[in-house]
Amino acid sequence: MQRPLQVIDLLKFGAARHAKQEIVTRRLEGDIHRYTYADCYRRSAQMAHALTALGISPGERVASLAWNTYRHMELYYAVSGIGAVMHTVNPRLFAEQISWIINHAESGWVFVDLSFVELLEQIAGQLPQVKGFIIMTDKAHMPSTSLPNVHCYEALIEEQPRDYDWPDIDENSAALLCYTSGTTGNPKGVIASHRAMVLHAQATISRDMLDLSTNTVLMPMVTMYHVAAWGAPYAGPISGCKLVFTGDGTSGEAMAEMIRSENVTVGLGVPTIWLTLHNYLAENGLDIPSLERVCVGGAASPLGLVKTYDQTYGVYWQPIWGMTETGPLVHSAPPQADILSRSKDEQYRIQTTAGRPVFGIDARIVDADNQPLPHDGETRGELQVRGHWIASQYFRNDDLSSFPDGWLATGDIAVIDEEGFMKVVDRKKDVIKSGGEWISSLDIENIVSQHPAVNESCVIGVKHPKWDERPLLLVVLNKGETLTKDAIKQFLDGKIARWWTPDDVVFVDELPHTGTGKLVKNELRKAYQNYLTENSTEIVK
Repeated sequence: MQRPLQVIDLLKFGAARHAKQEIVTRRLEGDIHRYTYADCYRRSAQMAHALTALGISPGERVASLAWNTYRHMELYYAVSGIGAVMHTVNPRLFAEQISWIINHAESGWVFVDLSFVELLEQIAGQLPQVKGFIIMTDKAHMPSTSLPNVHCYEALIEEQPRDYDWPDIDENSAALLCYTSGTTGNPKGVIASHRAMVLHAQATISRDMLDLSTNTVLMPMVTMYHVAAWGAPYAGPISGCKLVFTGDGTSGEAMAEMIRSENVTVGLGVPTIWLTLHNYLAENGLDIPSLERVCVGGAASPLGLVKTYDQTYGVYWQPIWGMTETGPLVHSAPPQADILSRSKDEQYRIQTTAGRPVFGIDARIVDADNQPLPHDGETRGELQVRGHWIASQYFRNDDLSSFPDGWLATGDIAVIDEEGFMKVVDRKKDVIKSGGEWISSLDIENIVSQHPAVNESCVIGVKHPKWDERPLLLVVLNKGETLTKDAIKQFLDGKIARWWTPDDVVFVDELPHTGTGKLVKNELRKAYQNYLTENSTEIVK
């Protein structure tokens, strides 16, 4: 039989098979909310009726500016379940970018958490196609607002039926719209179909990706406005895992509290999230005994943090890799026997790769002429991927230059070894070209991360009168630590080619990150582009 793959069926299955499994949320209203997958299904059905009553039609985009909460998850299923398109908007972008994204998507309604009402008030006049706003709270916490045509989430659904006659939807129609978190130019829209999201969910729960089951307590720290929290709201119901949402709690304290109180076993997030948690635990002398794995993507895994989580907490640092354009998860290195049976050094090497592709995904590296390169662990080329949940073009964008010959050109420079382990060595835009040769900023950062005094580091290419570009190292130290420039250079000595050694080291209090935790290297390059020409510094020959 040919039945369409539909997003709503994920939750229907969870509500039937894992009816009593919990979804726990740290609410913005200040308390802890817990209910079951069965409850989630019933409230999603109520929201579907409310959306229909608002006149939302199939194919219409419905935007959200919201944290990881049970209400946001209900919205995911209600919107796509009636055939409309869930459009998640990153509220940490500039106001101008947020209004541009909502207008570009032509989203007719906007759901918003209490945290972001004021932000929307500032740009509401720039959103001519938005028909109204729904604040994701109850009547008791409804704020006074200047937003036009405002509804209360709980009031909207309270009288609605608790089941819905879900229509059959073409599995190739749009279910989810996300925009890239690019650091230059306007973000690009990426549409995911029902088919793509169901296949991605099945791959996500598999042993080769996140290995989720009814025994898993999953805490996605990656936000639901960032590529659907890496698919967690979709993977949860079919795996039957307990879901723990931290709402707007992204501090080390909030994370530690939820891990300890809910016995979280698996976390999802970018490296800076786990650095934040480690800093809090170290400063307060706390442990996290239930945590078994952190699944880490969005940026390269620093070897120093990989070792810290293993040696200090007994937590396996599981690398994963993907992009907005890839659904997002496509690569992983879970703690399977073929990895755990190796030496610690070899395990750590694998844990700083991006892992291997799961079934349904092909990966290769190519040269400047788009010709495939060998997978020998040394040859570097641009990473390209293709598969069942990979985007084939950008939303409302006819430029297909990022999709050559049926592949997605990722913009990552990578190596792939004989076993299929892929390691990103840099972004094309971040590679430092010095005297005609490439220097990998990520390789240097990876080594610096292992220094016990270093909390975070970043390497950028800056102007040089002779070599075109030279590396500049920026370092954030751990609290109470001191370090000299010479000490850092001595630490690098013998670990990298001498001509890779940064020309100077700058100690800073913090480094800029995007709303999704990535280092904003283009800002740093602008700020420091003339650093070497303006400061007298010894040039490494």
